[in-house]
Amino acid sequence: MTTEPSPPEETQEEERIPRIREISLCPCKSKKSYADCCLPFHYGRAQPETAEQLMRARYCAFFFRRVDYLVSSTHPRTREWNLKQQLDASIHDYQWSFLEILQTSKGGKDDKTGKVEFIAHFFHHGQPGELHEHSRFTRSKGIWKYLDGKG
Repeated sequence: MTTEPSPPEETQEEERIPRIREISLCPCKSKKSYADCCLPFHYGRAQPETAEQLMRARYCAFFFRRVDYLVSSTHPRTREWNLKQQLDASIHDYQWSFLEILQTSKGGKDDKTGKVEFIAHFFHHGQPGELHEHSRFTRSKGIWKYLDGKG
């Protein structure tokens, strides 16, 4: 009788982390688990119904360094041609720590545009910082997209 060797400990740890992540509270501070909040958006299983949901999902994408989601959730009209390369080059320089949604304007299930004011706290090369933005969102082919931070 032969037994298969168990995978190296590192592989077991790598497999354990996603399961822990899914049952942990979502980094967007919704008080839901990541699996019940932003994960379905990140994996294309669902689309945000509101601008605030998209804002939260994008914050989580920065938190978990999901560059492809950040690119795909940016409106084609304002998406820079090299956005993916820019994000790939800088996303590991930041550790996101806390999200505060200050207010929303429109952006509901039946709206075509919306705004979300937020503060996202982070560490950049070990130094604390915050991003205070009035993000604008609009629909593209019926799906919420991030337009810009000029709201």
